[in-house]
Amino acid sequence: MNKQQHKTHFGSELDARVTRFGLRVSAGLTEHSQSLSGDVSERLRFAREQALLKAQAARKAQAVTATAKPQVMRSGMALVLGGTGGSSRWFKFASLVPLLLLVGGLLTIQYGQWHQQVAAAAEIDTALLSDNLPPAAYSDPGFSEYLSDEQE
Repeated sequence: MNKQQHKTHFGSELDARVTRFGLRVSAGLTEHSQSLSGDVSERLRFAREQALLKAQAARKAQAVTATAKPQVMRSGMALVLGGTGGSSRWFKFASLVPLLLLVGGLLTIQYGQWHQQVAAAAEIDTALLSDNLPPAAYSDPGFSEYLSDEQE
């Protein structure tokens, strides 16, 4: 039995136990309701009617909110949001904000690295132009390595 079947079996067993408990309580209340006074039975009837009205209102409110909000659904091992189709413009804008921040951050990093490379090249050029070197030194392959060692 896999996990999903186990959860379904556990849920149905729990539902069956809750139903049996409710039936026992209902039977006990019905059995003892004959011995109650008229005033108490009238208050219980009124409370029962109020509870039924509240339950109906809660079911209606739940049905309205279920159609207005995205629903969380299980897809494999991940939870996904199911859209309602009538999303507002603010919701769409809010979903684009992280993408815009990511692109802005990447552009900032790229500009910073570019600026750092330009500054390093300017330092090397300044060192080359301000130093007295023979022309043969500029054609030496190890010259750039010498400059980088000297900078540190």
